[in-house]
This record gives sequence, structure tokens and C-alpha cells, in this order.
Amino acid sequence: MTMGTGFAGLVAPDGIIPALPACSRDAALLGLAHAAARVTGQPALGIRDRLLAREADGGTACGSGAAIPHARLPGLSSCVVLLARLPQPVDWQAMDGQPVDLLVLLLSPTAQDSDHLKALARISRTLRDADTLAALRSAPGAPAMLAAIAAQPAMAD
Repeated sequence: MTMGTGFAGLVAPDGIIPALPACSRDAALLGLAHAAARVTGQPALGIRDRLLAREADGGTACGSGAAIPHARLPGLSSCVVLLARLPQPVDWQAMDGQPVDLLVLLLSPTAQDSDHLKALARISRTLRDADTLAALRSAPGAPAMLAAIAAQPAMAD
């Protein structure tokens, strides 16, 4: 797995969505699934169904208004990451009670446990940084959002 600083090296080309329209968690997951379908070539509804199943197993909100919806997909050769910002926060049933407005979608091949866990760790470390969250929320567009996550100091796995 190729990793840049933080998780910036994992983000798919054109994988940053500065304004993903959604009024609910399920609508956000569907929007992410459609974006991921364009990147992976897999059916959007199949991706959405896997994301919903993962949410049913346990919520993916990680606090401070961020969530990392993730799923494993057969047919992928490597991890696929998308970063999205919602114009209005939505209820994600987060443990801290905060609605979510920042989403990082992680799709992983079914057989690559190590890469999946490393990617989740890097993403969650980045999303725990208050300065990074503020930079993501105030970024005027995709290039600034990518710069915000790329500015994270490199950390060992």
C-alpha cells in the first residue's frame, strides 16, 4: 500500500468532495457510494449496502463531527479513500453526540486486513487533530482540503 503523509497518499484522484449534498446519514452514504462507484467501477448500490451493513454493526463516527464509513469490497486491488464535507452536519449517532460534517470513506479489498487497519489508523489519527479538522472545515475547495490532510506530520504505523 502506498501511503503519503497522513492518509493524503491514499485519497483517490478526484476523491475529494467539498460539498456532498445530504440531509441524513443514509443519504450521505449513498452519495459517497455513487462517488466511489465512479472510482472503483463497482455498483453504487452494492457499495451503499456494504456501508449500511457496517454502520449496523457499529457506528463509524469518530468524534468531533467526523466519521470514517468503511467496508471491504471484493474485486478491489487496493484501498480506495474519498474525503467529503457536508454543507450541513447530519446525525451520525456519534458517541459524543455531535453531528457529522466530515466524512472519510475507506473501501478495502476483502483479503488485505493489514492495509485496511493501517489506513484506518492513519485516517483516525488525522481526524483527531483539531487544527486539521478546522482546516478541512474552512478550506475553500478540494486542493485546500487535500493540503490540510497532507500537512499532518508523518507517523509510523
